[in-house]
Amino acid sequence: MKSYIKFLTAVGTGCLLFASCDNDEFLETTKYDILEPSVQFANDDYALMNLNGIYTFNGISDFDGSWGYKPNMFTGTHPTMDTQCTGWDVKFLDQTWDASVSELGDGWAHAYAAIARANLFLSGLEDTDNNPDANVSDACKKTCEGEARALRGYFYTWLAQTFGRVPMLYTGEDYNNTPVKAKAETYEEMWDFIIDDFKAAADLLDWQPYNGNYGRCTKGMALAYLADAYMWKAYRCPEVADENYKLAKAALKSILESGTYSLATNFSTNWDPAGFWNSECIWAEVCDEGDNWSSWSGKYLDTQNSLMIKWFAACPENGGWGAQYLSWEWYACYESGDKRRDASCVTGAVPAAQMAAYGIEKSASVWGYNPWLQDSLGTKNDAGIVVNPYKNAEGEWVGTKTRQFHFTNGEYAPSIWTSKFWRSAYADGNSWGVAMWEPVIIYGKRLANVMLDYAECCFRTGDENTGWQMINDLRNRAWGNLEVGQDYSKYYGHYNEMYKAVGNGKTMTAYPLPVNTAVVTVPDAKTYYTALQATPNRVGYKHTSEAWKVAVNEERRKEFSSEWCLCPDMVKSGYMEDHINYNYPKDNTEGDALRDYPWSHREYDYDARKMDMPIPSIELMKNSALIQNDAYLGKSE
Repeated sequence: MKSYIKFLTAVGTGCLLFASCDNDEFLETTKYDILEPSVQFANDDYALMNLNGIYTFNGISDFDGSWGYKPNMFTGTHPTMDTQCTGWDVKFLDQTWDASVSELGDGWAHAYAAIARANLFLSGLEDTDNNPDANVSDACKKTCEGEARALRGYFYTWLAQTFGRVPMLYTGEDYNNTPVKAKAETYEEMWDFIIDDFKAAADLLDWQPYNGNYGRCTKGMALAYLADAYMWKAYRCPEVADENYKLAKAALKSILESGTYSLATNFSTNWDPAGFWNSECIWAEVCDEGDNWSSWSGKYLDTQNSLMIKWFAACPENGGWGAQYLSWEWYACYESGDKRRDASCVTGAVPAAQMAAYGIEKSASVWGYNPWLQDSLGTKNDAGIVVNPYKNAEGEWVGTKTRQFHFTNGEYAPSIWTSKFWRSAYADGNSWGVAMWEPVIIYGKRLANVMLDYAECCFRTGDENTGWQMINDLRNRAWGNLEVGQDYSKYYGHYNEMYKAVGNGKTMTAYPLPVNTAVVTVPDAKTYYTALQATPNRVGYKHTSEAWKVAVNEERRKEFSSEWCLCPDMVKSGYMEDHINYNYPKDNTEGDALRDYPWSHREYDYDARKMDMPIPSIELMKNSALIQNDAYLGKSE
């Protein structure tokens, strides 16, 4: 007889002084004790505790301690080349990933473990009428079924986006009782199963989270992913595309018209501690160190990847590990005045003349500086002062690698670091102890996702004017017009508490990025992107996509850098190949030549088949019914 882990819901955890939020009842799932199967549905409380056993997979688990950062970054952003890396991670930049990559295997196991738990939970919930020990109210059953089906659909979505067709384990099934199962026979079968889960969840759930526990699935989350599933089905099954884009459009429209969500007035605040679970957030994961502060052993090592994102994302010369960088092609894609760029990154202090020579704008806020931490980027002396670089006899800059376009850390990577993750804690010795606590929010769906998906559906269903208007509305926020007259003291007040904890004597009296005091004129999206669509890139290649498709996806690049939706959204839109060829043309510049040269080295030919990543080798060994994806057949596993 199996027994099941019981989980306790803990809400309102506080987040120290500098990270408490206005409405901070985040859902946490903490192991509590073992609950016997005979009583797991004995009452509403027990049913909800067991439901939380599925939620734990949206954070950290023993199956994949890095879930939330890896493998999601590798599958969600790196293949676009807008985020970059060094070491063996480079496999996810040049399509050389293979079936032995551990993160793919870990991600597969993690997702199916979550699905198995959902399947067993839903099976038990269905059987409550025949269970003499069960006493679950109808209202609780509704919540439990809706949230469990939304979670199952969410994990199936990751699998389907990443690997293409995958095995579909149904209610009551896991890999113990169903160890051998083939992939879904067709994309239609697979996506219809996922669609059914999200449709049911949307019908069962409310717009507001159950008991005010932010972190729970809601009607808005289910509808956002339902629309996503319809759009993926349209991409995979073109014979039914028109119908599915209409269905996606209707689901997205219901979110927009619900009055539940609104854009944050300042794009940047979405990643501030005080910005968590704001009006723009539909579905997200919030990571923190919990009770593992100042620890570097035992169980903490199993969970450090999700909890220590600052080390992955920070500049190595400021204590980071340099596992994630942003490209200069991404940095250069922004129009002058678009504030999303400076809200998303910090750059090395590359000489302004060198930047200008390539038409790249030098930032007044994040050039060689992290304004949230009030810290310069680069090598520091014993007093913590950045060492001024100098030119040697050969005329080369030495002294700090952040003066180069590409940072040298054994290999070359762009000198740009995401501030979506590296902003609320230092990555050096100051981050240990009480000041180590760093909340990080990883978005699955924001209102911006809904707006751009809706814009795409409008274009595909003949509603062009609404599509352009939706993009213009998002750009209006991007240029800062929603900031006018707003008070942002609660956001920078949290950073002052962090400074106190560190004891560095710093203080902040205004938001770290300049805030608009008057409305500005925003360039019209249709005019701008129609011109861009017709403009050759630096090697003479012109976009092959329609202007609207260029617009939707280039706006996605500007909104969703370092967010795991970026690559899947480009793929389902049919834009990825055009994006790679236009924004990252083949370039043989590499090695030392990259120090004073911004553009990325690419030598591979894009292969759309490889965007269905390889079924992990270990799964092929365990499940004899599985067949490797086409792009990897005949290759060593």
